Amino acid sequence: MKTALRVIIYAVIIAVVVGGVGTLGFISTMNESMSVYNKTAPELKNVQVAEYDANKPTVAVLLANEVTEVFDFLVPYEMFAMTGAYNVYGVAPDRDIKSLTGGLDVVPHYSFDEMDAKLGKSPDVIVIPFMPMLKEKKYAPVREWIRKHSGAETTLISICNGAENLADTGLLNGKSAATHWGDINRLIKKYPEIKWVKDQRYVPQDNIVTSAGLTSGIDATLYVISRQLGEAAAKKVADEMKYPSYDYVANPQMEPFKVGVSDITYVLNNAYQWNKVKAGVLLYNGVDELDLSAAFDTYGASGTTTTLTVSSANEPIVTKHGLNLVARYQIKDVPKLAKMIVVGADAESAAADSISQWNNSGNGAKLLFLHRDAADRFAMDPAFEDLARQEDVRTAKFAAKRLEYRATDHLKLKGNPFSFEAVGTPLLLAILTLLIVYFIDRRFIRRKKASTRTNQI
Repeated sequence: MKTALRVIIYAVIIAVVVGGVGTLGFISTMNESMSVYNKTAPELKNVQVAEYDANKPTVAVLLANEVTEVFDFLVPYEMFAMTGAYNVYGVAPDRDIKSLTGGLDVVPHYSFDEMDAKLGKSPDVIVIPFMPMLKEKKYAPVREWIRKHSGAETTLISICNGAENLADTGLLNGKSAATHWGDINRLIKKYPEIKWVKDQRYVPQDNIVTSAGLTSGIDATLYVISRQLGEAAAKKVADEMKYPSYDYVANPQMEPFKVGVSDITYVLNNAYQWNKVKAGVLLYNGVDELDLSAAFDTYGASGTTTTLTVSSANEPIVTKHGLNLVARYQIKDVPKLAKMIVVGADAESAAADSISQWNNSGNGAKLLFLHRDAADRFAMDPAFEDLARQEDVRTAKFAAKRLEYRATDHLKLKGNPFSFEAVGTPLLLAILTLLIVYFIDRRFIRRKKASTRTNQI
């Protein structure tokens, strides 16, 4: 009985130590991925804003005061802009620099008040990315603005877990809705008034369209474009993106992903990958928004990599479709990196000056041209494949699953079968804890008991 009790105590101590350390590691990784801009802002007087055309419908893509999911924001923004048929703007409670997950920072085109004054009415489309509701005072303006512009004349699109932001307004009560497969069971409990749908990439309800996991937002956006501009316009956008799953636009039915044992890879990476790869992401004028997302929502969201934005000068970078980005580092002052990721099929010519500066900087990090020879591929594909080489195949497979990306059969994932660091660290920690507990038990507890018995005799 004493032996059994001792084994239980040992097991509990090991579980507490390993679990506690892992929890701290997971929290640290999450905080890093949702870090906000804290640098001295560059001069922003020359920030570009596309001219407003009163003859075009207007799309407002929301940014929160704290942090916004990078894919949810960048990709719908680009898709609506690609049509050339909309005014497309990044809109936030104010004009201060706003942060996306993974450390990419954006200057909003308009504040909410400025957008209202410019239009004199509600936007035609409001895109609602996932925006963690961290502090009520900071988040409240987003909720209020969505409610203010929720009339039938405005199409509301939630991307991924942006459905939670939409549910928070009460506008989904009594309606059907989709969200990310990893969050849906939690939201079923939190918002029981909503009929949560697990087997559709997107769910249209009146003037609201909700999408499931991240790439499902592509289908939802294409659906809205097809309804407003016609099937040909939507197909053209999908073809230009090299998006491989257009069939979901007409038929959003899918086999839902479920939380599985293999998903432990994600937890272990976030909790125990302490020696994260430090990768730069080069920002340059004309960089494509989807290509950027391929870097941040694969490497940066995997729990294995710290992504740092880098530019050649401390001034706003203007993307292909008119977003204003601000890099947290310049080439001359960026920390030591393991590699510098350069996105875009034509990056070697488009970013030639910045690349030349980098090669002469002495940093020594290898340049990774992520989309070299990949002009005919969807932007995420090369990122999944490189992540498998950098880390392991399981990490790359979960990255695709997290993005709810279905076209994985053609991916060439080559690398270690799993992360030796993420698995080995908790195992070694458990062994070390066992040895320490055993030593304390033998050296102090058992010896003290033996001494007490001797004195009693």
